[in-house]
Amino acid sequence: MKPNTTNRQPLRANNERRASRKINKPKRPRGPQKVILFNKPYNTLTQFSGEPGDSTLADFIPVKDVYPAGRLDKDSEGLLVLTNDGILQARLTQPQSKQAKVYWVQVEGAPTEEHLQQLRDGVTLKDGPTLPAGVEVIESPQMWDRTPPIRERKNIPTTWIAITLREGRNRQVRRMTAHIGFPTLRLIRYQMAQWTVADLAPGEWKEITLPSPTLS
Repeated sequence: MKPNTTNRQPLRANNERRASRKINKPKRPRGPQKVILFNKPYNTLTQFSGEPGDSTLADFIPVKDVYPAGRLDKDSEGLLVLTNDGILQARLTQPQSKQAKVYWVQVEGAPTEEHLQQLRDGVTLKDGPTLPAGVEVIESPQMWDRTPPIRERKNIPTTWIAITLREGRNRQVRRMTAHIGFPTLRLIRYQMAQWTVADLAPGEWKEITLPSPTLS
């Protein structure tokens, strides 16, 4: 009698799904925990390798076995957290953790309170509605000069706003400001969770030691 193979394929699929979940589960580092704060310069990739001529993390950070918690676009600047701790990495990036990320954004034009309230309430982008955000106008921050500088039009003012997000999508801040009619000219991530970029010049990094528990 031939064996009944009817249920073999679903069993294999279930096993593969279980194996996939096991592989992707965040893990603590085998050795000492490493956490690095880095001020990513403009035009630098958020990865350790790239095409010839690309500026990458390897040009600045000699520490092995650390990986970015989240990403910053090549044309964005500011705080990047790198770690060898998969659980910390997940807590910083997964939406359910609701870790705040603060961006200082220079936009073209002068948005009104009505415009800003749209961002606070959430706007609908092509990939769905955004979560409510913290949004306020700020004074022009005393930050490093960008190389190259932004392109400003003489007859059009610019405005700095601080945007606090608890989610992360591809080019989200730029798409949000464009949605209300004010293109982003410069984007700096100032804060992620409890850490800021305040004492780091572009291209500088420092390793920090965390208390336990790491994050609330």
